[in-house]
Amino acid sequence: MRLPLTLVVALTFVLAALICGVAASFAVTAVEENSEIAVRRGLDRAGHNWAEVQANGLQVIVTGMAPDEATRFNALSVVGGEVDASRVIDLMQVRPSAGLAAPKFSIEILRNDSGVSIIGLVPASMNRQALLTSLKRLADGQQVADLLETASYPVPEGWQDAMDYAVVALGMLPRSKISVSAGRVTVRAISDSGADKKRLEQALNRAAPPSLRIGLDIAAPRPVLTPFTLRFLIDQDGARFDACAADTEAARDRILSAARAAGMQESASCTIGMGVPSPRWAKAAELSLAALAELGQGTVTIADADITLVVAQGTDPALFDRVVGELETGLPDVFALHAVLPEPETKQTAGPPEFTATLSPEGLVQLRGRLGSDHAREMVDSYAKAAFGSTAVYTAARIVPDLPADWPVRVLAGLEALATLRNGALVVSPDRVMLRGTSHVEEASAEIARLLADKLGENQSFDLEIAYEAPPEPAETSLDADRCEALLAEVQANDKIAFEPGSATIAASASGTMDRIADLLQSCGPIRLEIQGHTDSQGREEMNQQLSQARAQSVLNELRARRVLTASYAAVGYGESQPIADNGTEDGREANRRIEFRLIRPEQADEHTTALEQVEAEQSGDADTEQSTTGTTGEDQ
Repeated sequence: MRLPLTLVVALTFVLAALICGVAASFAVTAVEENSEIAVRRGLDRAGHNWAEVQANGLQVIVTGMAPDEATRFNALSVVGGEVDASRVIDLMQVRPSAGLAAPKFSIEILRNDSGVSIIGLVPASMNRQALLTSLKRLADGQQVADLLETASYPVPEGWQDAMDYAVVALGMLPRSKISVSAGRVTVRAISDSGADKKRLEQALNRAAPPSLRIGLDIAAPRPVLTPFTLRFLIDQDGARFDACAADTEAARDRILSAARAAGMQESASCTIGMGVPSPRWAKAAELSLAALAELGQGTVTIADADITLVVAQGTDPALFDRVVGELETGLPDVFALHAVLPEPETKQTAGPPEFTATLSPEGLVQLRGRLGSDHAREMVDSYAKAAFGSTAVYTAARIVPDLPADWPVRVLAGLEALATLRNGALVVSPDRVMLRGTSHVEEASAEIARLLADKLGENQSFDLEIAYEAPPEPAETSLDADRCEALLAEVQANDKIAFEPGSATIAASASGTMDRIADLLQSCGPIRLEIQGHTDSQGREEMNQQLSQARAQSVLNELRARRVLTASYAAVGYGESQPIADNGTEDGREANRRIEFRLIRPEQADEHTTALEQVEAEQSGDADTEQSTTGTTGEDQ
């Protein structure tokens, strides 16, 4: 049976179509696989392992999370290099970038005689106008240069405390540079003297909030010494300095070493200052002291470049001539030597003329002795009344002729020196000026020696015997910070601050102890103080820490209730972390349950800040799961 031709043709076309369809399907699958493999290899070679590839017919779909836009674009370029770009479907995404970190806010404030300048980056929300107003008030009419920039970020913790402290410090320091950042202030300044430096450091430490870290670098400039004076004497009481000045520490050490070689036994110091007449000052001093030691007894005074050597009566003239000759030859060129060998005493029918002045501890002055004329007596009387007070001076001086021409100068110079003492006696004679007395100033002897050397000139002799007497304590003054800490510990050694068992409530029996502590802190003034709470080891550690913090805060609140200024105080709980006795015994646990008062010192500021941060973190964590402390700590805490 033969099929019709038309049917055979139709079947042939259908079979051909099926074969073409199957071939096309295989071709498409091969294209998909080849495209996907080629693109995958290209991406792997470029390091884009994060990208995924899927072929769908002629389309190549790329997905994945690119680290950034540049990486996504590079991956797209790699895919386009493997297949036609029109076939690529880009479904890649870019990972969202993290928010920009807040900048570090910091400023520097410079204050000098020209005014105040401030530069740095501050939060935009800070009250900038209030800060500038404070600086203008401190500048007192001088220029205030505002070079601040702002950024719209939250104010960091500790920033406002640091700014407030910086303004307070700037008010104390007319020549200073203050660097401020969140929670830290660094102060660099110049003080007028060593005593002023100490006073400023104490005031700045007391003014700092407890959580603020501070750094102090206050320099005390060297004084200008006019005249630049050294005075060394050797007598029956031994060798010693009346005045000693040096230009460097090395020069000071050389001079003191020469003094010890000359027989000085007691400790002494030299004032390091400016105004030295020659860089070879130490060499001149060494030679002069060695010469005096070889001659035996006498004095050597160096006032600027003038050296006066006065030896004791009876010194061998030959020895005197040799030593003086060697000294003159060895001295640096700028120095001039005047050497005096007193003539032997001869019998006189009348003693030498004298002028005496005495100053009593009550401030009363008596002037006696000899003056050359009525005019000289009126001049001396007027000067004394101006120096000591018009009602405190009694004058009973005689008028005699033939006094030395420089007698009035010597008397007035002596009275000027006497006026610097608390009490003393002045004797003026033709060959020397003698001054004895006491002073509340440690450097009084050196200052008077410089004064007399300047007023009397070279070739003049003077003897000084000035004793230092510590000034009395002011009637009302704050106790020293270290003394306060010791007294607080002493109060608690006798009467411990007690609490209700397992509670932060101060026991009624401790009321008297709190009163005594409050009275003591009123006398201490503004000190930086940490009130520390401690427990024993019974109970859970975190509960003990919370209880110690609460007890420290209770003590702080009780002090505030007793009107103690507590702005510079901080309450910190340490829990069971710092035992002072064995927690295995009842006595040990009782000793560990305590409150301590500790000074916050500059070098401890970082530790103190860390402790506060730890307490705040624990309190923040406890806010979400509020728990009672009762029943979880030691029963007797």
